[in-house]
Formats: sequence, C-alpha cells, structure tokens
Amino acid sequence: MITAVIPALICITLHEVSHGYVAYLQGDNTAKDKGRLSLNPIKHIDVMGLLMMIVFKVGWAKPVPVNMYNFKNPKKGMAVTALAGPVSNILISILFLFIYGILYKPFNSGSAAEQTVLKMVELTAYLSLGLAVFNIIPIPPLDGSKVLFSLLSDKSYYKLMRYERYGMLALLALVATGVLGRPLNTAISYCYDKMFFIAQFGYDLVSGGV
Repeated sequence: MITAVIPALICITLHEVSHGYVAYLQGDNTAKDKGRLSLNPIKHIDVMGLLMMIVFKVGWAKPVPVNMYNFKNPKKGMAVTALAGPVSNILISILFLFIYGILYKPFNSGSAAEQTVLKMVELTAYLSLGLAVFNIIPIPPLDGSKVLFSLLSDKSYYKLMRYERYGMLALLALVATGVLGRPLNTAISYCYDKMFFIAQFGYDLVSGGV
C-alpha cells in the first residue's frame, strides 16, 4: 500500500492537468487561473479519492474547475475536456509498461530498492489504466458521463448535470461494497493483460529479442 502512494499521485495529477490543459486550449482559463495547471500533486489531492486508489485500485482527484461557457460549443468542449483525462491515463499506462519491460531484467534480480522501483513502475501502469477504465463509466460526475451526455438535448444535458454531485456518493458506495468494485477490477485486469505485450516489447528490445 505504501508503494502505491507515488504511483497514485502520478496518475491523478496527470489526469487532472490533462483536463485543465485541454480546457485551456479551447479557451477556458479557469484551471490556469486557479493554479491547477500544475504538476504539484498537492494541488490535486482528494484524500478520500487517493485512499480509494491505494486500497481499491480505483479512485479520483479533486476535479479541475472548468467553465464550459467559455467554450465555443459548451457541450462538445466539455466532452473533449472530459475525454482528455482517460486518454492521458491510457498513454501513461503504455509508457510505464514499456519502462517496466526495459527495467525488468536488471531490476528484478537487483537490490531491494531496485525491486521496489520496478514494482512502483508496474503499479503506475496498472493504476493509470484503472483510472481510465473507472472514469469512462457513464455515471456522473465521471468523465464518461460528460461524453455521453453531450449527445443529449440541451435541456436534458443541463438537467442531468445539476445532479452530478450525488453520483459520487453512489459510486463510493458501489465500489466500497464490491457491487461495482469486483466487475470493475475484472475489467481493469482484462485490459491490463491485453496491453502487457508492450512490456514484453520493452523487455525484448533490451534483451535482443526484437
């Protein structure tokens, strides 16, 4: 659990910065003005969300503030901004799986410190993928809901957005009780297994197998 803290902080920080930066590129300076386009993890920590990531391998950060009315097309802009988080986590997972494959041979048989680093690299890949899979669930306030809701009429969209604060309470209960946690972990493990060839590629690259 201790070794999961740094990987979790990496995942949530880059996730939130991606949201804020994509919003900024579309004309919304809210996250920038609030100091949230920062790689300082302290600015993004939600204590409960971090604990959930460490214990249950899925969680969340303090949401980056976004003012959708600064976008030329508010619903489309919000959907693209929301999608940036999970996409960034998938890219992080790919990168760290590749690094894991490169480091596996020298670090797995190395010192305790090297083995710990190797484990943290693997955890970063796993947690980042888990954060991506968790966030594409179309339940408010997760990112998937903002993408799905963008397909609705304006009236339905703004009505549903008013109730997104209650969705987190439901999600917390579903994950903690295992109702959502077990199938979610199954989905994450399945996706992780399918992506593990990236680590194998990194391993083969340094071992002369490619």
